[in-house]
Amino acid sequence: MATTDQHKHLPAEFADLERFADWILATEPERYAKRLASTMEEMQDVYDTVMPRLQAALDFIDSKYDWNDLPDEGRHLFHLLQSLVMVSFPIEVWKQARVPDSGAAHLDIIREPVV
Repeated sequence: MATTDQHKHLPAEFADLERFADWILATEPERYAKRLASTMEEMQDVYDTVMPRLQAALDFIDSKYDWNDLPDEGRHLFHLLQSLVMVSFPIEVWKQARVPDSGAAHLDIIREPVV
């Protein structure tokens, strides 16, 4: 789990999601690598906790910020939502952490381990 010393704070309205600070990742390759390094239980926890807050988070960002100029806390919330998308496929569709050939577009960046 994440620690608060990572300085990836969320808006106060979403402080309960701060335990997922290690999922606040700015790039798709980082999120993909995090997915590959995570267990189904860890991904399920992110999914079960963040998914019910998805619409509220999007509405919050929409109402509080300019999407073209998000402050750190708004950007962090959005990056957490992007990680939610990354874990949704293994949780909703594949029902397993690793699927052969998933992420093939990133093979030059990240190599999925042979299982």
